[in-house]
Amino acid sequence: MIQQALQKLNIEKLNPMQEAAISAAEKSDLILLSPTGSGKTLGFLLPVLNLLRADIDGVQALVLVPSRELALQIEQVFRSMGTGFKVNCCYGGHPVRVEMKNLSQPPALLIGTPGRIGHHLRRESFDTNNVTTLVLDEFDKSLEFGFQEDMAYIIGQLRSIRKRILTSATQMDEIPGFTGIYKPIKLNYLSDTEPTANLKQKVVVAEPADKLEALFALICKIGDTPTLVFCNHRDAVERISDVLWDNGLPNDVFHGGMEQEDRERALIKFRNGSHRILITTDLASRGLDIPEIEHVIHYQLPHTEEAFTHRNGRTARMHASGTSYLMLSPGEKPTYIAEMPEVEDLSGEIIIPQPSPWLTIYLAAGKKDKVNKVDIVGLLLKKGGLEKDEVGLIEVLDFSAYAAIKREKAEHVVALLKNEKLKGKKIKIEVSR
Repeated sequence: MIQQALQKLNIEKLNPMQEAAISAAEKSDLILLSPTGSGKTLGFLLPVLNLLRADIDGVQALVLVPSRELALQIEQVFRSMGTGFKVNCCYGGHPVRVEMKNLSQPPALLIGTPGRIGHHLRRESFDTNNVTTLVLDEFDKSLEFGFQEDMAYIIGQLRSIRKRILTSATQMDEIPGFTGIYKPIKLNYLSDTEPTANLKQKVVVAEPADKLEALFALICKIGDTPTLVFCNHRDAVERISDVLWDNGLPNDVFHGGMEQEDRERALIKFRNGSHRILITTDLASRGLDIPEIEHVIHYQLPHTEEAFTHRNGRTARMHASGTSYLMLSPGEKPTYIAEMPEVEDLSGEIIIPQPSPWLTIYLAAGKKDKVNKVDIVGLLLKKGGLEKDEVGLIEVLDFSAYAAIKREKAEHVVALLKNEKLKGKKIKIEVSR
């Protein structure tokens, strides 16, 4: 079953952490400490797959996660494995009626945030008798977000658990008793978070009054490669975004004060290359599917070394290389930086990068309308007149879908598709700016 799943994922060989996790989970409960970007999701999904049985109805495995984005990401990975087992996820902001309908024909694997899963347990939306596997993913983050009470309640309702897996991207002094984890095997790969030769660090020095101007110059110098700009506060995220837009730099924002749909859209546009700049709080430092980030900019310095490490973990992942920029005032030096990195020279002419060649279009139909990626590709090629290389990443959500297409074709394609149908139904299609 695992080999079949790896073929579907086009993965030839597991990394040592994933192999060790599968082996350990066969013997005992497992605590897996591993950095962001190390393949931790497969590190627990493959052992879970080994434990699922086709002859049992109902939910067999429950994965608790701290954020809706992480829930959706794990769901997508499991679907891509092509196991034949049903999977669903539940999270705040998602329509409860849709989740109730999904749970009326329960999945083998259920993924969710503690608040929403607790809500469904109180409503008795699904039977817990066959839930024998529990995964607490990014457990340290769930505690940080204040989900301890919800998690304790949920775990207290699960009477049939035989296998418990806990993952964390940080070292934990102790594991709370409510997890029920007893004599686990502990795999610690956190040494991988130490700075590597693949991560280059640089410093931008600017007076506080000139900091935004320096950021603009830095992004222009970086050019057209994917860049994350980290701030400590939501208002700083919004302020920087406005300034960059005003100066001809398209970007998106991501923080906890946004509606779920807006957060999802921002990540989709960043993933598909429509926007190369994402300005965010530490919410995007862990657990999100935003690969191949070449540059991380710390516009506001994190308060702890741990947070600094997680932010930097978004770049130089696996075998890729990346650069982390610290924006400092003259004379400023974080306590967690042993030696000051090289100073980035921002003198010279500022040239604003050209817009991305991709633009995202929105389609008002999704998985719940029986629409999939193949349907959308067919529509864009046959009715929209696009060539294959003019269609980029397509992502299908429950009630909507987003497709990256070549920027110069976007308006024309939307006009051509104005009265077209998808799965026999006329749908709204528009450019998503």
